[in-house]
Amino acid sequence: MNPQTPWLNPATTPLIIAGPCSAETEEQVLETARLLRKHIPEASYFRAGVWKPRTRPGQFEGAGAEALPWLQRVRQEFGFKLAVEIANAEHASLALEHGIDLLWLGARTTVNPFSVQEVADALAGHEGPVLVKNPINPDLGLWMGALERLERAGIRQLGAIHRGFSTTGKTPYRNEPQWHLPIELKRQMPNLPLLCDPSHIAGSRARIPELCQRALDLQMDGLMIETHPTPEAAWSDAAQQLRPEDLQEILARLVVRREKSEEISYEVQMEEYRKRIDQIDQELIHLLAERMDISRMIGHLKKRQQVTILQLKRWDEMIRSRLELAQDLGLEADFGQTLFQLIHEQSINRQNQIMNRTESPGNQ
Repeated sequence: MNPQTPWLNPATTPLIIAGPCSAETEEQVLETARLLRKHIPEASYFRAGVWKPRTRPGQFEGAGAEALPWLQRVRQEFGFKLAVEIANAEHASLALEHGIDLLWLGARTTVNPFSVQEVADALAGHEGPVLVKNPINPDLGLWMGALERLERAGIRQLGAIHRGFSTTGKTPYRNEPQWHLPIELKRQMPNLPLLCDPSHIAGSRARIPELCQRALDLQMDGLMIETHPTPEAAWSDAAQQLRPEDLQEILARLVVRREKSEEISYEVQMEEYRKRIDQIDQELIHLLAERMDISRMIGHLKKRQQVTILQLKRWDEMIRSRLELAQDLGLEADFGQTLFQLIHEQSINRQNQIMNRTESPGNQ
């Protein structure tokens, strides 16, 4: 995939797409645009949710096509280009009729290949930019597949938006970032522009600054952020929207770093650090393989003695001692717990394979 990127101006990196979660009323849309032009003149696109797919019925689901002329007034009066989410062929047709400059597919659309194909067919040959948010669940194949369907429909100005992933686990975010997935998307599609939607990852205003900086540090090309004149009164996602003046302060504090330094000393030092990391990673792999070999032997012993695989007291003692050591050495508790849960799960899997199959003594 080699998308065209005239919509992404390197001179204005990071690209800023901002506006309310929902286009609620014409007055609210125009007031947001006025404040956005005043406080964040560098914003390239004005975004607003026209069709709002909600998890449960009875919530505000957008003003629909009625809001599209409101957005046209935003362009006429404030000079913004316009960005809107579409979910089906009808949305696509209406957005194009009203001259919307940038279209994006939301997470609930990306997750369904049938919906993506419907939109792709409706937009066949479209020359404007079309961006794809990651699917609700962490599935890189679905994300890439949606982009590929659009490309096959003749759409060349493509991009992706990272908005985090749903999880049943405890997390400080509305949607878990799982940064390794957008990084892997970028590795497999290196020419694809990738933006971050910190509003939907955060779910709360307080976490948006850290997420914006993290996205830039990971070389993402821009930010899509929700802003509202009175966020606490917003008809949808009130907790994650920012006042334009607060967004201005956040953007002013962001540090845009270079991919690398031109200084020779930096390159030399970085190469040494990378070599050391490579050595440590090799040692880790060898140690993990040795640990799993011991787990295998434990599995054979438990099988001979008819002992259960899971020993809760041992696991509780082990995780407590490992986390204490990890924290003493400066590692975050969440990282240590996730790491050892993965190791323990793999160890349990190894033992389960042994406990539930018949092996000859020679294979032990």
